[in-house]
Amino acid sequence: MNSVDTAGSDAVLPRVQEIFARIPFNQVLGLEIRTLGHERPQVVFRMRDELIGNYVRGTLHGGVLSAVIDMTGGLTAFLGLQQNLADDTADEKLQQFERLGTIDLRVDFLRPGRGTEFVATGHNLRTGRRIAVARVEVANESGELIAVGTGAYVIS
Repeated sequence: MNSVDTAGSDAVLPRVQEIFARIPFNQVLGLEIRTLGHERPQVVFRMRDELIGNYVRGTLHGGVLSAVIDMTGGLTAFLGLQQNLADDTADEKLQQFERLGTIDLRVDFLRPGRGTEFVATGHNLRTGRRIAVARVEVANESGELIAVGTGAYVIS
């Protein structure tokens, strides 16, 4: 299910995937990287009873969607930063992960979170020297857009 774009000499991507998988909160949410590259990374998770916010409707909790958008946005911002660090070693690039933090997050809930599998797709809007802005869309297995979000992240 997971694919890592290792084009060129980029040894960072497999290590980023390993770090992402080891984050305890990602494990709680059941997040897995579906595609990892500098363009449009995707994170996937499956519906579970623990993630339901409206038990009558059986839909995702809004906090789950917000957290997934934030995690995917942070990952997207970090990957965007990597392109600016082309001359750095893999270890130097990964050290930047320690400095990553959310500054602002806006989430728009478009429809109830119904489905069995959800995919969050990130896109860098801008990567500066200190701040990155990423857009994330979350859709269900039918391709219905459930939520979108935009986050600003400190990257240095």
